[in-house]
Amino acid sequence: MIDWRHWHNEPYLTGGLILAGWLYAVLAGPLRSRLAPGQPYPRGKAALFYSALVLFYLAVGSPLDQISERFLLSAHMVQHLLIMYPVALLILLGLPSWMADPVLSGPGTRPALRLLLHPLSCALVSTVVISFWHAPFLYEWTLQDKVVHVVEHLLFLAASLLYWWPLASPSTVFPAPSYGARMIYVFGTEISMIPVSAYIVFSGDILYPTYEYAPRLIAGFTPADDQLTAGIIMKISGMLVSLTALGVCFFKWSRASSRGPASAP
Repeated sequence: MIDWRHWHNEPYLTGGLILAGWLYAVLAGPLRSRLAPGQPYPRGKAALFYSALVLFYLAVGSPLDQISERFLLSAHMVQHLLIMYPVALLILLGLPSWMADPVLSGPGTRPALRLLLHPLSCALVSTVVISFWHAPFLYEWTLQDKVVHVVEHLLFLAASLLYWWPLASPSTVFPAPSYGARMIYVFGTEISMIPVSAYIVFSGDILYPTYEYAPRLIAGFTPADDQLTAGIIMKISGMLVSLTALGVCFFKWSRASSRGPASAP
């Protein structure tokens, strides 16, 4: 059944995470004097960034990955939601503006980035990518091919970084929009994700054969129950994230308004 001692330590996973952590350490350490003279080491942001790396590893490298691939769609949904929400958000919150801006300020890339990082583009791309990979033939493909599964996870992360950009942009070159625009964005993206979660919840068929024929880890917990649970987890998590984001935006907006126009973003 499940080998709780099985943790993924493939070079592309551990090596990629170590490389990301090393690059951050170099930028925040030896190169900080060139990128941001006089700026102190960003301890708080570094803690957030490295927390994202740890959480990403726990999502895809721990036994949760084995349960997700072989046994439970609901566990797979939890894995994806960890990548989509806390991991992506922590990455953006962990980047100082002086670390993000040099990458984004190249004159040749500004027009493309201005289009890509526009809230409408962020909403469209994130919704399409996440919905696209839940199509039965693609989802099943990821369960049968490890390389495709890795690509799916990386695309989920990239799409989720775009989702969070209008809410938590670390850049002064492409900053987050006004609080009112952010609230409209959150509301719109939440609506745009209804079809995929409804598709999973209300489907009369088992969408993914791997989970239909998987061994039952919980007695009486049928494939239909598992699929319904996965859809509910997806929808409730999205709603909780959206409501939290709306609350944070409203609180910051009201606080900025009480201090006058100069403090508004």
